[in-house]
Amino acid sequence: MLVAGIDEAGRGCVIGPLVVAGVAVKATNLLALADLGVKDSKLLTAKKREALYPEILRLSDKHLVLKVSPKEIDRSVESQRKLHKLNRLEAETMAQIVTELEPDVAYVDAADVLEKRFGQHILESSTFKTRIISEHKADRNYPVVSAASIIAKVERDSSVATLRGEFGDFGTGYLTDPKTSLFLKEWLRNHAEYPECVRKSWKPAKQAKAERGTTQQKLA
Repeated sequence: MLVAGIDEAGRGCVIGPLVVAGVAVKATNLLALADLGVKDSKLLTAKKREALYPEILRLSDKHLVLKVSPKEIDRSVESQRKLHKLNRLEAETMAQIVTELEPDVAYVDAADVLEKRFGQHILESSTFKTRIISEHKADRNYPVVSAASIIAKVERDSSVATLRGEFGDFGTGYLTDPKTSLFLKEWLRNHAEYPECVRKSWKPAKQAKAERGTTQQKLA
């Protein structure tokens, strides 16, 4: 029996990709996975996540990481179709992972306020039909989902590090980080548009651009 866990990293950030990871493990290896000490990636240090990464892959039969670009996210967020925004995009991405991993059961961390609806959206989008268990806090309750959250976070951190090397130090990419907010404002002082790594549909990003336009009008 193959058991999969699926989770994401970077959903709420304004800079960088949304990273979705899936890990499939034989049921007989679930205890060994738990013994590694896997837990919600947010509860672990970066050093611990990086140390666990290869150990998780060693116990896994299959794994898959998908990175959703800011452009894809913007297109989804600004969609006029009801229930076809970020939650649906994330469900469709998880469905791709289910299709690829072909597990007997998949545990997923639900992004939707309605857990069962999120699971149904995954099932509708996957060409491989299996049992989907969609729950809030699955990354804390199921070690196989914790493992996926660690893989997703390590991959997300790697992507962010690459982007910082290209565009400068914008911090974590989350708006709770003062460096990230400052980066958006400083960038717009010297450029007409945000770089491709920024999610332009995010309200704070739009607000910073609107404030720039107001300032330019006052100076004109």
